[in-house]
Amino acid sequence: PRLSERPGPALPGWAALLTGAVGTLAGLATLWWCGALPATVLGPIGMGSRPYDGIGVGAWALLAFLVTVVLFALGGLGRGRVGHAWVLTLFGDYRGSVRRTGLVWVSPLLLRRRVDVRLRHWRSEPLPSVDSNGTALRVVVLVVWRTKDTVRATLGVADHEEYLRRQVEAATARVLSQLPADAFDEDTHTLRNAEAVGDALTRMLKADCEPVGIEVYSAQPTGIEYAPEVAAAMQRRRIAAIDAKHRDSVLTSVVDAVDDTVHRLTSRGIVELDDYERKALVKDLTVAFYTGRSGTDGA
Repeated sequence: PRLSERPGPALPGWAALLTGAVGTLAGLATLWWCGALPATVLGPIGMGSRPYDGIGVGAWALLAFLVTVVLFALGGLGRGRVGHAWVLTLFGDYRGSVRRTGLVWVSPLLLRRRVDVRLRHWRSEPLPSVDSNGTALRVVVLVVWRTKDTVRATLGVADHEEYLRRQVEAATARVLSQLPADAFDEDTHTLRNAEAVGDALTRMLKADCEPVGIEVYSAQPTGIEYAPEVAAAMQRRRIAAIDAKHRDSVLTSVVDAVDDTVHRLTSRGIVELDDYERKALVKDLTVAFYTGRSGTDGA
């Protein structure tokens, strides 16, 4: 809970360059004052040399200070890139995050960890899973995400990208286990509704990844297939279900046609039928209509 991104200590790079230049000039001026700069260096710039009387303790202290300032100023320069941030720590303590771009100065005493904060997508390998009937599946998921809180993603977990991959596997297994892959004999919700499955998977991943600073925009299954060991059997079952639905549809249409024909014949007085004759007529019409409909569908 204490890990929350905040701006880190950083200055524009030009300020560090200016400090380094001023420190360098001040060091050269100190050496000139002490007479330590040779005439060959001073001649081109039109300055006369001073007599060399040695460098005293005060001058050495000033030079040491100026060298430290220059190294500190130039050593902290860095290039901030678009879509990246630095997480700064000092002896393991979080000091802030820097999202600036261009030339930036950050104290060289701070440890920098670069984090990619761009919008990215990750396509998983085929993940093993099972549906609500226990049938083995293979699923490929496409996740669109970005690092929202750099400190939680960097310091909250060992590897936030690995954490995301593991959560995708867990969320996929939970979502797919709630519905059957196919409903062969009844009308019900199945995993073939990719939009509903994707919405459920996205909601679950968002809740799982938010505590570690990862923002999930979408998680969509790009392919839900049966595992190789059961694919052939499920394909035969699917074909049998389709064939059964087709026969049921044909039989329903035949029964409706027979009923309509018998009703028209009797209601218009074309024929007078007793029960035996009605049954025989229905039988003959059913055989004739079903044979004709089956032959037409087969052709």
